[in-house]
Amino acid sequence: MTRAGRIRGWFDAVVLDLGRQMRWSFLPPLMVYFAAGAQGLTAVVGTFFVKEYLDVSAAFIAGLAFWAGLPWALKMPLGHLVDLIWRWKAWLIYLGAALIAASFAIMYGLATRADWMPVIMSVTAWYVLAVILAPCGYVVQDAVADAMSVEAVPRHDAQGAELSPEVQRAQHTTMQTLGRFALIGGASAVAALNIVLFDGIETLAPAEKAARYGHIYALALLIPCISISGVLLAGWQKRKAIARLIAGGMDRVRALAAFDPEGEKVRLNHWYFTGGAIFVAMTLTVGLMDLPFSQEIVFAGSMAIVLTLMRQLVRNLDQAHARALIGTAIIVFMFRAMPLNGAASTWFDIDVLGFDQQFLSLLYLITSVLTLVGMVVLRPMIASRTIADIVILLTLAAGVLSLPGIGLYYGVHHWTAAMTGGIVDARFIAIVNTAVESPLGQVAMIPMLAWIARNAPTNLKATFFAVMASFTNLALSASSLGTKYLNQIYTVTREVRAEDGTVTVPADYTQLGYLLMTVAAITVIVPLLTVWLVQQSRFKSRD
Repeated sequence: MTRAGRIRGWFDAVVLDLGRQMRWSFLPPLMVYFAAGAQGLTAVVGTFFVKEYLDVSAAFIAGLAFWAGLPWALKMPLGHLVDLIWRWKAWLIYLGAALIAASFAIMYGLATRADWMPVIMSVTAWYVLAVILAPCGYVVQDAVADAMSVEAVPRHDAQGAELSPEVQRAQHTTMQTLGRFALIGGASAVAALNIVLFDGIETLAPAEKAARYGHIYALALLIPCISISGVLLAGWQKRKAIARLIAGGMDRVRALAAFDPEGEKVRLNHWYFTGGAIFVAMTLTVGLMDLPFSQEIVFAGSMAIVLTLMRQLVRNLDQAHARALIGTAIIVFMFRAMPLNGAASTWFDIDVLGFDQQFLSLLYLITSVLTLVGMVVLRPMIASRTIADIVILLTLAAGVLSLPGIGLYYGVHHWTAAMTGGIVDARFIAIVNTAVESPLGQVAMIPMLAWIARNAPTNLKATFFAVMASFTNLALSASSLGTKYLNQIYTVTREVRAEDGTVTVPADYTQLGYLLMTVAAITVIVPLLTVWLVQQSRFKSRD
């Protein structure tokens, strides 16, 4: 075969085949996932809002990220609730949309300096409320979207004949891959939009800049409308499919049952709701009492609850699958639990390297678009390699890709710019590094989601998705804690000015280099050690 023929064959097998496997029934959950990805519309404006209007530390931002990540632990009872109220699950999308809209409305009021808001409580308190409300809405919608992704995979062809298990299994894998695509696609779309919205913002007066920020938050109110549209489309598709099955000779009872999970009827398992209630009670108690180490207490309690519910869950699997699931979950957890550089690194990019809103939006766009491309190109590797192999490759890549950021802090861009006539400057290095790093973050989750779609009991799909997602999302809370600790050890401050222009807090980035190198070392060593230990144990991951 010629080289051109091999390229055409590769393109057909890797890219075109994914499009051929797309079904119209996949579209409604993809719209909900797209809306979740589109929340990135406010990511850049949120960063600059905090920097310009709130006098808070990098450690405070990392701590707030911890609390904002905890609502995802509530996906456990929500997932079980979805399995119990399968035919009425769409109403939860409306609840999630209301919470998301409330978050954006609060930020709109803060950005436009609504006079009545500081009278009720401080600007910082309003900001904290908005940050907490948004993930509450997204976790509700995500639990439903997971269930919709199961329902979207047809079990019958157009003539009403049942599809083979192999065909259904392949379509479940495709559905989960496309779900990641929709998430990143939403992020790509809003990143491109941000480039336009931030055009020329650096020349605006403070009042005009605040108005631009408010316009972006007002535009973000369209995001919950996308997920609601997905639910409405799903309802229309379901009615059409039921009518088609009945027209083909199937009675109405069987036609309706075609959209219900297979297997025995879902029984209420109080452990999921009890665990969720304990989680809420513990979080509110610890938060309101303002106890020392409150985040650590909540994290430990949340982990205990999730592990208890995971024990309930794996009882539905045979021993071999249960052990494989545990090993896989541990590997993915540790990979996602690694600390990040935090807000201090972004402040350095803004203050010292001169990255403005539009350029940061460009970096977000590059990240999103190349993640989509990377997921397509890496799809054969995801299908043929074990999760352990994938995590090893991603960890080594993350270690290498941390070097440009460290180099920028120590001024490598001055040397490269001088050697290349100003071409390879700080922005050039940032773009190239972002382009290479982009596809890596989402890849590790795809094989785990496909594993759940293939192996979890059909009547407990949403519960399995929810509990495993809660466990892996707790890894992000662990990451936030690690980020907070490192930002407390290596203290970095940005410049803060009073309204009259007086500097109240001077910028100090002297310890940022140590922070970047420590994060890079932990990010490489811990996941590799975890993979080695798990693969030497009875929980070895072979899938």
